[in-house]
This record gives sequence, C-alpha cells and structure tokens, in this order.
Amino acid sequence: MSTTVRKPVHHAVYDTYADWETGHATAYLARAGHEIRTVGPAAGRPVRSIGGLRVTPDLALDDVRPQDSSLLILPGADLWDTSDDLAPFARKAREFLDAGVPVAAICGATAGLAREGLLDDRAHTSAVSFYLAATGYAGGGRYVDTDAVTDGRLITAGPTEPVAFAREILGLLGVYEGEVLDAWYRLFHDSDPEAYAVLEKAGAQ
Repeated sequence: MSTTVRKPVHHAVYDTYADWETGHATAYLARAGHEIRTVGPAAGRPVRSIGGLRVTPDLALDDVRPQDSSLLILPGADLWDTSDDLAPFARKAREFLDAGVPVAAICGATAGLAREGLLDDRAHTSAVSFYLAATGYAGGGRYVDTDAVTDGRLITAGPTEPVAFAREILGLLGVYEGEVLDAWYRLFHDSDPEAYAVLEKAGAQ
C-alpha cells in the first residue's frame, strides 16, 4: 500500500446520497494517504444521506477546482432522478474530465452524467441499460453490462457494486495493482480467505 500524500479526493455529498456506495473506496483511499474532502451544494450547510447520516460539507461545489484534486466521486441519490438539483455536480464532472482529472460515478450519478452528455462517447455502465436510456442520452451503444467500467479517466458502476466501484478507483489511483488489487476485490466481494493471505504478504490489509 502506498503512503505517499497526494492531492485530496473530493467526495460529493447532497441530500439523499447513497451512503453505502462509496465507503469501501474512501476507507482504502484514506488508508493510502489520500485526504477525503466532502463537497456539497454549499459549505457548512449540512446534508442528510438516505441512511440518515448528517454530513456538513468541507467545501462548496463552486470552490472545487480540478487542479486541486485527485478525483471527484459522485454517489447515487434519489435527487438525481427526481429533480435538477444535482445537475451542477454533473457539470463539475465535465470540468474535471476536460482537465484530465478522474471522475467516479455510481448509481444515479451515472444518469446525471448521461444527461450532461458525458457518456455519449465513453464506455460505461449503470444499474441497467434502460435506466440510462430513459435519460434520452446518445450513448446507449457504449453501455457495458458489467459490474464497473473504467474508460480513460471516468469510472462508472451500478448501485449493487460498491466493491467493484472501489476496485476501479483503487486501481486507477495506483493504491493497489495486479494480484494485490485482485485479492482485495476477492476478499471484500467474495469473502475469499485465500485473498487475505495475498494482502497480508503485500502489507495491504
């Protein structure tokens, strides 16, 4: 496991965000030396997750710059499908990708990216293909029916795949690689006891 201090990872938080979808990723990024900073619609104004967790964002979305970040994580939320309130987060994702800084979106956030046109020309996944098709986007031909997809600097995953989502993030940012990354996934996704031995040998538990 790398202990090099890197630029912060920015984790979006907003009302109704799905708190179970990003925990594997943030925990192991933090253990690898990444500072996790929460980003909300407004700094200091608390939001509440689907699970009832109250989070006060570290930063307002308008104050986040791609050059100051290693990654922008966008979790799912009911609001992605019920209003346009989260559209500014999709626009921020465009800003990140245009600057060559990674974005990772899961669940409803993938629909937000689809509406923003960010999935039209990139391989991607989500809950199911018809969920994204309902947005009217033009990227249906690039949909991949799998647990998680990385295309360049963009990671996407469906709501039932938080471990695969984390695997792609940890791999893209170089936290784990090769057989260690595979073992990490097998341990947390498949409860494979043999995988723990690989991680222990690598000092990556």
